[in-house]
Amino acid sequence: MTTTLETWGPVDPLEPALSVRRVLTLERVLAGEPEVVAGAAQLDRPVRWVHVAEAADVGVMLTGGEMVLTTGVLLAGDDNAQAEYIRSLHRAEAAAVVLGLGRAFPTTPDVMRRAAERCGLPMVVLHRPFPFAELTEEVQSRLVRRKFAAVSLSEAVRTALTGLITAGAPLQQLLDEIAHHTGCPVVVTNLAHRVLATAGERSAVDDVLRDWERIARQAGGSEGDGWIRAELGGRGERWGQIMLCGYRGDTAGGKLLADRAAEALVLHRMLGGNAAHSWEEQSAQSLLTDLLSGVVPARQLLPRARAAGLPVNRRTFVPLVVPDGDPAQLERMLRLLGLSGLVAECTHGATAVLLSLARDQDATALAAHFAARLRTESGERHTVVAAADPRTAWDDVPAGLREAQHVADAVADSSAALDLPAVVRLKDVHLRGLVRLLRDDPHVQSFAERELDGLLCATAADDLLAVLRTYLATGRNKSRTAQLHHVSRPALYRRLEAIEARLGVDLDDFEQAASVHIALLAHDAQQG
Repeated sequence: MTTTLETWGPVDPLEPALSVRRVLTLERVLAGEPEVVAGAAQLDRPVRWVHVAEAADVGVMLTGGEMVLTTGVLLAGDDNAQAEYIRSLHRAEAAAVVLGLGRAFPTTPDVMRRAAERCGLPMVVLHRPFPFAELTEEVQSRLVRRKFAAVSLSEAVRTALTGLITAGAPLQQLLDEIAHHTGCPVVVTNLAHRVLATAGERSAVDDVLRDWERIARQAGGSEGDGWIRAELGGRGERWGQIMLCGYRGDTAGGKLLADRAAEALVLHRMLGGNAAHSWEEQSAQSLLTDLLSGVVPARQLLPRARAAGLPVNRRTFVPLVVPDGDPAQLERMLRLLGLSGLVAECTHGATAVLLSLARDQDATALAAHFAARLRTESGERHTVVAAADPRTAWDDVPAGLREAQHVADAVADSSAALDLPAVVRLKDVHLRGLVRLLRDDPHVQSFAERELDGLLCATAADDLLAVLRTYLATGRNKSRTAQLHHVSRPALYRRLEAIEARLGVDLDDFEQAASVHIALLAHDAQQG
């Protein structure tokens, strides 16, 4: 058997579990000239313990995972006993059997070899004798130190997470800490396997999420290959789980870490970490924020969207933004209407909604129905929904969300006197939308200050600005303006005269009124 000698340094609890293959690389074992004669495909089995036994019925003494060392002195000359010996080890789920040649068997016993091959039990023969006690001492010591290292790491994780919770850290910071200690992607899901949060190296997380639906189903039934989960819940109620995805240490240590992480997350939730937002809302907010920012390409965010439960294949996406929208109310609206989508707060108190519709659904009609239902539910006839044109390509969703947000910004400070439709689109915001786009331009800012300077310096600036804003928004309708400000027509005329005098303009002149109107829109946009 050709092997590579390894140097065993300090125990790393994240290194792969001690396996039959690794034991065979020990210097003491190599001195015995080991040869794998059966079960070579199973050499990565973990070794839980090393047991020296000569008893023919050793199987009844095992609990699984043991590497059994024997000289076979009680088996020589009895083929049936040799075969049964191997079968009993297999039934006991032993990790491997190591037979020292020379005392009872000068060469490999063919009966035992064939039986081990049929059972898939690794069988190793040692061509040179050496003290079994030396091997058991080194392996047992290694196993004990490894278990101690795992417990120490577990306690270090507990201490670190408790400190973060005490300091009021957000959920993401806790998960980042867990991923740092476990060295693998960490995923938190609800009971429907919808991903609520992730942590770990971005590329590794994306690999996990890319095929999350299949992975979640497989990992839900077993914990092999480094997939380790722990339930999240309390007071007799489960509400999610945390998963270590591809943990490369031994399963027992990984389970210990997962349990510690679960304890911390449950405590974090019970103590009200980010109580204003549920983890589901935080997940949607993180995804929609990344889509809006454009920092991460939309295609790279597709696995996250799919894992979060958003249908993305052959869909029509409708980006919406609701000024002063309540995320909980909008989430409830989606459920009542049977619509799929993500809901999350965005800037300035507005709430973004990304609808995902089947291609045969009427996106325009559904957006209108959603907005009308929202007006009814809120009881506010001026409630509006800013909408972008539907997108059929996922890569176009970020631009659609930014368009909807731009429309929402443009109508956010509109006077209640304006009879806005329930659904407002880019074509509906006209000049206000353009000014919003240009509000940060120094030339526009200078223009607004120059045009409104005489009024902004006035003692009663706020009252006069409000009158001017309504007067221009109503198309210079004096009767309507007086009615909305609850003043008489003569009182309104005096205020308009004061405005004209301070600005040095004639508001009856269309061009001068338009210039003041644009300056006021720019001023309001900058203040917003």
